[in-house]
Amino acid sequence: MFFRRKFPGQATLLLTLLICESVLAADADREAGKLAYNQCIGCHSFAYHRTGPKHCNLIGRIAGTAKNFEYSDAMHISRVVWSRETLNDFLASPLTYMPGTSMGFIGVKNSDQRMNLVEYLVHQSESDQCDP
Repeated sequence: MFFRRKFPGQATLLLTLLICESVLAADADREAGKLAYNQCIGCHSFAYHRTGPKHCNLIGRIAGTAKNFEYSDAMHISRVVWSRETLNDFLASPLTYMPGTSMGFIGVKNSDQRMNLVEYLVHQSESDQCDP
């Protein structure tokens, strides 16, 4: 009780600091994800197809359905809908998650790095560089 009367705005200040810290943590994760995406840029881009399909508007898209890209049969028939969860599972080991995929990438074994990469993919896939 004494603490509340003596410092009435302290709870608000503490809450504000916690919110700011979470925003900074999210940015740090996104920055780490951007670094992790360097593994992807040899084959992927957000705005256009390369060896692999573009990553714009990835979340909610059914695997194997980006226009003007030729996918493996495995990707076409998978009917996977890309979400944080499916991306996390796929990126852990693409060849295990989807046998027959033409994405010959061993995967991102570090779960923190993979989580950061997924958050970066989600954020960038909905950014201004991507058409709706």
